[in-house]
Amino acid sequence: MKLALGGTGAFATKHLEGIGNIDGAEVVSVFGRLPDRTEAYAAEHGIPKWATSLEEILADDEVEAVILATPTQMHAAQAIACMEAGKHVEVEIPLADSLADAEAVAAKQQETGLVCMVGHTRRFNPSHQWVHNKIQAGEFNIQQMDVQTFFFRRTNSNAKGEPRSWTDHLLWHHAAHTVDLFAYQTGSEIVAANVLEGPHHPELGIAMDMSIQMKTADGALLTLSLSFNNDGPLGTFFRYIGDTGTYIARYDDLITGRDEVIDVSQVDVSMNGIELQDREFIAAITEGREPNSSVHQVLSCYQWLHQLEQQLSS
Repeated sequence: MKLALGGTGAFATKHLEGIGNIDGAEVVSVFGRLPDRTEAYAAEHGIPKWATSLEEILADDEVEAVILATPTQMHAAQAIACMEAGKHVEVEIPLADSLADAEAVAAKQQETGLVCMVGHTRRFNPSHQWVHNKIQAGEFNIQQMDVQTFFFRRTNSNAKGEPRSWTDHLLWHHAAHTVDLFAYQTGSEIVAANVLEGPHHPELGIAMDMSIQMKTADGALLTLSLSFNNDGPLGTFFRYIGDTGTYIARYDDLITGRDEVIDVSQVDVSMNGIELQDREFIAAITEGREPNSSVHQVLSCYQWLHQLEQQLSS
């Protein structure tokens, strides 16, 4: 599988590391906004070709599929361009920052029949897979998910603390992880949602704090707190409160509510959620099937984010 990578930031590197562990997969080209940085990135990671435009990458017949780890605002248009060029595409989360753009990507996938997958990594983290497997086996039912997504990020910077050209968003990016996971894990339709936000940053123009509550048709609750103002600890903490236990997940680690460590090392072939996500993308292309976290599977998440945005604007 010959892949092209969009972006040279922190998550592009995470995908490179994951693909490096997948037999038969190779990143043959990368594109970025700045020529010097992109050329240096390609040299550092042994990528034979580089470019400063997606169009140049898509014109390369060697490229079979593209992974987009580019700024959020570019995701939808770039995903559509990839499919129009006959390339399968994996788009980093979020798929888009508007419902109209998300629906346009879904429509293009339907038209082309190509694999279009969105990077909802929580579906693939072994910790969350362990909980999902327990639910599927009928051994655990979620009564509430209590989730904290906390960062200290008052400037335009990436996960490495490096400056970037675009502004992150609590609703359209970070809430997307949890809203999708809530529906995926409960297996029930979301029927109600509410949102509150704190003051907007005077320069970034975005809310720095947000609170979201949701309910499924089966009565499961989601309580999600998000902040760019929290000065540690950083990251996302998921507390699954269920009928037969409580489980706390942070990325690829899982403990019980009594701080007992759960070994999730045998849940999948890797402990790296990004690698497992990329494995699913490549497998879906090879096997000619819909991937887990396909654009159509996650579209309802963006429909709910749109409804929450409408609440805030009204």
